Amino acid sequence: MVEHGGLDIMCLNKYCHSTSSSSSSSEQRDKKVFTKIKLSLSSEYPRKNAEILSGQYGTNLLLIGAALMLAIAHHDPAVREEHLLSFASCLMLLQLLWMMWYILVRERQDNTRTERDVHATTCWIRGGLTLLALLSLIMDAFRIGYYVGYRSCVSAVLGVFPVIHATHTIAQVQFLWFHIKDVIKCYETFERFGVIHAVFTNLLLWCSGVMSEAEHFLNNHKRRLSALGYQNLTIEHSEPNCNCTTSTCSMFSSSLYYLYPFNIEYHIFVSALLFVMWKNIGRNLDLSSNRKRKVTKTQGLTLGPILGLLALASTIGILVVYITHVEKSLQMRQSAISMFYIYGIVMLVVMCCAGASGLVIYRVNHKPLDTSKNPSRQLDTELLFSSSIGSWFMSWCSVVAVLSTHSRPPYRWTNLIYSLLIVLEKYVQNLFIIESLYRQQENAERENQELPAAPEIFSVTSSLAPPYNGIINRAYETPERVCVAMETEQEESGQMYRCPRKPSEVPMGVGTKGEEAPNIKRQILKNIAVLLIMCNISLWILPAFGCRPQYDNGLEQETFGFSIWTTVLNFAIPLNLFYRMHSVASLFEVFRRV
Repeated sequence: MVEHGGLDIMCLNKYCHSTSSSSSSSEQRDKKVFTKIKLSLSSEYPRKNAEILSGQYGTNLLLIGAALMLAIAHHDPAVREEHLLSFASCLMLLQLLWMMWYILVRERQDNTRTERDVHATTCWIRGGLTLLALLSLIMDAFRIGYYVGYRSCVSAVLGVFPVIHATHTIAQVQFLWFHIKDVIKCYETFERFGVIHAVFTNLLLWCSGVMSEAEHFLNNHKRRLSALGYQNLTIEHSEPNCNCTTSTCSMFSSSLYYLYPFNIEYHIFVSALLFVMWKNIGRNLDLSSNRKRKVTKTQGLTLGPILGLLALASTIGILVVYITHVEKSLQMRQSAISMFYIYGIVMLVVMCCAGASGLVIYRVNHKPLDTSKNPSRQLDTELLFSSSIGSWFMSWCSVVAVLSTHSRPPYRWTNLIYSLLIVLEKYVQNLFIIESLYRQQENAERENQELPAAPEIFSVTSSLAPPYNGIINRAYETPERVCVAMETEQEESGQMYRCPRKPSEVPMGVGTKGEEAPNIKRQILKNIAVLLIMCNISLWILPAFGCRPQYDNGLEQETFGFSIWTTVLNFAIPLNLFYRMHSVASLFEVFRRV
């Protein structure tokens, strides 16, 4: 009994020991997993917290400005335009201080290399923004001239604001040219607040320009309705209560509104580029995909530019005829509106056919999508969809109005066809642009196939080893990574370093030329991209300079009422204008990638 009991006790002790050892090992395993989760969360939380806090800060800045703009639009005597301009001036001064601080800190860190995202922007985008900035500076000069004429009876803020805005524009363009590609990795939390402050400052200036331009166009529309016999329309007069001391005040006042579209597009594009910079803060770049692309060849461009220039010339003619005829008799007014809709239908049909042809070519040529992380490309996609909402909403309102109205003007059914084609054209164009941006490039794949293999860096044969000048002591790195790192480092400086490539040892086939034969599909896609660029510019010019039949046809106003329909247009038209300009920028990128 004793032995049996002792055996039982020994067995029990053994079982307990194994149980305790297994439980301790499981506890250690759980501790390791918990430690890993804690480390990952602790490293990710500061970045997420900084993103959320800075995003909330910028949103509240914009909401303060929006509250001021709504009070001004209601013509509350307690809130005047000077208050909004003072608030915007303070925001611009804060942004100027941040940009000066950033440049000074950057110059003190000459020894540390700043990573740069080559996909953040291109030279032609910055060149286009520089042109828009020059037109904005001309607008500031007109504002200063307008203030000088009425300085005896207007606030000094109206003269200080254009000076601050001009200084802000010059400094911001310089910042865009030399620092917009920077990937910030020091003082990250503070820099997030600085960049997002710049983003929402430009968004507020965009909203202010949109409101001023919409108010000016609405007053002109009310004057036309009053001339046609409509009553009970209040026209707001914004002229000062004194005489101008110069003879150029009226010229400055009327010229300002022709420059507003360029100033509006400038600020919205700058805010988009700065948002990409904000998303790049603290980002680890993939050096294999962060390469500068080759120069795009323009051979084979014939049909696309010819049709595009024809569309642009016809657009200018339509604009002149519409503006001169819409304020005359009822018959000429209706003929001008009908002419616009017929022109729009032809333009949209051509654009739908071009975009659909490009999609068919992509479907025939099966290639994988590029799934690498690219904040600039992701923002392009999101902006295309979000800015399409305005014109889609306006088009469906027009469809409802045409089908429910009792009046029968000659342009009723052309308005319906035009509205449906607007919806379809944006569907097709968005698909074409997004698929073009996300398709892998053949040039990149061909270059990767020609790169030498990693072991050849240790080769002792002079004919196989790459001819490096000096000793490169970067242990266990492939020559591709070395080359990419050195090219990325010296890309924006004056030095132009290019890694030598190993000549291909594969013999060329008989009849193969050193130069690649032109690809018919690529030429077609390039012509499609150029045609769509010119068509989008044409469709931006018309509403930007006063050709807006949605105000003048009367169908939607009869169905929804004057106040509701003007509210819809004030929301939809600025988004539509931004969509057209953003499509132009995206199609330029498509043209470069093909």
